[in-house]
Amino acid sequence: MVSFRILRPMMLALLVLTLALPAQGKSPCHAPDAVCAAASRVFRIASFDPLASAVLIETGLLVTNRHVIAENREAVVFLPSGEHVTATVVPTAYKGDLILIHAPDIKAKNPFQTAQANPKTRLYTIGADIRSRTVRVYKPGRLLAPLAEGKPLARLHNDAFSQPGNSGGALVDSKGRLIGVVTSGGEGRNETIPAAEIKKLRTRSGPEHETASRALGLAYRKCIESLEAVPASRKRLPPGPAAVLKDQCGRTNNRQLWDLAGQTFGRQGYTEDAIEMFSRALNQDPSAINSMVSMAVALHLSGRYADEAVLLRRLIDILPSDPGVLRLGVQAGAWGNDKALLEKSLKLMEKHFPSVAPTARAFIEKNPTPPKRRKRQ
Repeated sequence: MVSFRILRPMMLALLVLTLALPAQGKSPCHAPDAVCAAASRVFRIASFDPLASAVLIETGLLVTNRHVIAENREAVVFLPSGEHVTATVVPTAYKGDLILIHAPDIKAKNPFQTAQANPKTRLYTIGADIRSRTVRVYKPGRLLAPLAEGKPLARLHNDAFSQPGNSGGALVDSKGRLIGVVTSGGEGRNETIPAAEIKKLRTRSGPEHETASRALGLAYRKCIESLEAVPASRKRLPPGPAAVLKDQCGRTNNRQLWDLAGQTFGRQGYTEDAIEMFSRALNQDPSAINSMVSMAVALHLSGRYADEAVLLRRLIDILPSDPGVLRLGVQAGAWGNDKALLEKSLKLMEKHFPSVAPTARAFIEKNPTPPKRRKRQ
């Protein structure tokens, strides 16, 4: 899975170019008029993350992601005219990936109208484009999974197109109403914090929350910097840095960062740490598709096929044409003696990928022996 974040050296270079070059014209909008009008409520910003987005919810007040700000006290907001203003970060004790920034010179005629999404709602991402340096509307999509009930930090999982730079942007419906704040995603499975969370954010924001806000922001910074510091080579991360990564990412209370930490641990051979991070993620949001996929892979590598099958049955219903999920279903079904999972995965593979289905069937007919499990830590 690919996060919306891009490694800092590349992003810093882009920011330098952005500041040096004149502002470009308005990006073309090929969406309903109300959606195109809503794009005026979204701004490109720079802070800890040098290229991100923010949504104007009322005059002088914008919302963005906490991971865009970390513990910074300011953010630069770029205006359509090419000018920019400095916004003040509003401290918050809110535990989710949202934070407010105050820019009194940015006006709005009225508060941004919000709405809830349902499976039939057509959804549009609006955010800063990494190439054109303009705010644009992307190709629409729909919800992939319902919002998990009883989980206050659960997210909306959708396939509306998003890319780096969109973090903190808006997800709107065809009437231009704010459905939520774009936060993360990858491989076409994107995530949004419901607009209803903004009300909770506002009740837990203000100068009295400075200490708690800074502590949480520092955890974000240290977690993200620890993730970026992991070498690209297969050389195993020493126990010390691995412990720091686990501790700091754990402190963020951010499901996406737990996923990224878990993926890092998995690649480094810390399989049980990976499973622990994905377990935290799924406890926070049982409908998190990317967390389910990552957990399924970790369990697969550990030979825990019965546990993996529970996740795969859900994933196959959500992503019936995903080749990776179907491949896991065939293998886990064969090695875990789960005939129903095996047959369902193979049937869907024959429907969506007929050219590779014979290979899967040949694998099954060989009655393969499960591979040797990875040693647990």
